[in-house]
Amino acid sequence: MRRLNKKKALTLVKELDAFPKVPDSYVEATASGGTVSVLAFSVMAVLAFLEFFVYRNTWVSYEYEVDKDFSSKLKINVDITVAMRCQYIGADVLDLAETMVSSDGLTYEPVNFEPSPQQRIWHMTLQHIQERLRVEHSLQDVFFKSAIKGDLPPLPVQSEERSSSLNACRIHGHLYVNKVAGNFHITVGKSIPHPRGHAHLAALVSHDAYNFSHRIDHLSFGEALPGIISPLDGTEKIAPDSNHMFQYFITIVPTKLNTYKVSADTHQYSVTERERVINHAAGSHGVSGIFMKYDISSLMVKVTEQHMPLWQFLVRLCGIIGGIFSTTGMLHGMVGFLVDVICCRFQMGIYRNLKADKNGRENNETLVHTDGYTQQ
Repeated sequence: MRRLNKKKALTLVKELDAFPKVPDSYVEATASGGTVSVLAFSVMAVLAFLEFFVYRNTWVSYEYEVDKDFSSKLKINVDITVAMRCQYIGADVLDLAETMVSSDGLTYEPVNFEPSPQQRIWHMTLQHIQERLRVEHSLQDVFFKSAIKGDLPPLPVQSEERSSSLNACRIHGHLYVNKVAGNFHITVGKSIPHPRGHAHLAALVSHDAYNFSHRIDHLSFGEALPGIISPLDGTEKIAPDSNHMFQYFITIVPTKLNTYKVSADTHQYSVTERERVINHAAGSHGVSGIFMKYDISSLMVKVTEQHMPLWQFLVRLCGIIGGIFSTTGMLHGMVGFLVDVICCRFQMGIYRNLKADKNGRENNETLVHTDGYTQQ
């Protein structure tokens, strides 16, 4: 009984076979079929190789959501060189709540305004990258994935004898401010606290010493991460007049970066620039200096590096193999059908001519026999 049940089960399974086997004696190998098979396997190998490179590649996706973190502090990373002596200028931050942030985290270092050859090359390279980023926005995705570091080359060591001849001041370091709109500025005189805000001791500095030509080596907000090149990095401005105001209007966007090399929270920003000469007689009022007014966006950007899943790669690979097999099989069948039709037509024409000749001969023989019978 068990054997009979097994035989019935095997018979039922065989009847459900969707891939019936053809005996080898019924299969005929042809040269055309072999040629098509070689071409099909070659195309499949090339496409599978290219598909593997697509599987290895990654892309960057962007998502937007409301930033709900307003209680944390915002870190400002600064590295600016101003063409004035350190004792003549001061830098600080005043936010929208009239809160002055101490500049204890900043270091004032006397330097020469003219950069070294290595620094000049670095600045030229950075400016070229900035130009390409303005035209090709997808280049930023490459920086995100590669986590390129854009650190400034080290400054040359200054001797004590030459320190007196240094004509510029490098202000670098970081500040922690409230996560509200504010104004980071560098102007004449050191800042002092004031009941109504703050003030700078500018009266002790002669107007002839004013020169707010500056070079921004780095300015970023949040954690400084590799792969992010800030819009103001590498900026260099030359003041044509001693009483000159440079203004940068910055919009900060909180960013969550999650790639295969970096995973952290930081901030990106966009900026617009404006500069003008201070001339009270002409109605152009203001204070000479460098002013960076920043505001924080309420939206947060999530930057994520994504990868094609394995199952999708396998499905695409199966589609390539099956599609090429089906396409080449249909093409081979159509070509063979057309060849058979054309050849059969020629053969049918020959056959018809031969048949017509044979019928004519038979008719002649019949007539001859009939005439002979009549004569008898």
